[in-house]
Amino acid sequence: MSLLRLAAGLALLAGLAVAPAARAQMDSSGVVASKPLKVKPVWLKVEVIHIDRASMIVREVDRPMVVHTFSFDTKMAEQMEKVQAHGGFQHGDKIKVQHEPGKEVALAIKGRPSRPI
Repeated sequence: MSLLRLAAGLALLAGLAVAPAARAQMDSSGVVASKPLKVKPVWLKVEVIHIDRASMIVREVDRPMVVHTFSFDTKMAEQMEKVQAHGGFQHGDKIKVQHEPGKEVALAIKGRPSRPI
């Protein structure tokens, strides 16, 4: 019986030694170029917590525990300076902010500022 086990073990070792090595079937000779995906900006309904010339902190209307800090796009920065000169947005104002998903840069803002206190 032990001779039979010895023969089976030797056959197994011989089979492993002769087996070809597994290699990935990948051709790395050429690089496939693809166009970057265009991300469509989305509108977000928010309530103003704090706003200044450089950024704004807002709370989502639908999910009040979610807070975002947006900086302004170059066009928006110029518009925000004009809005701030006339009193600007106040705490509690309801506005819509357009931004690209995953980025915290405000591209556009819809809404009217309330009267300054």
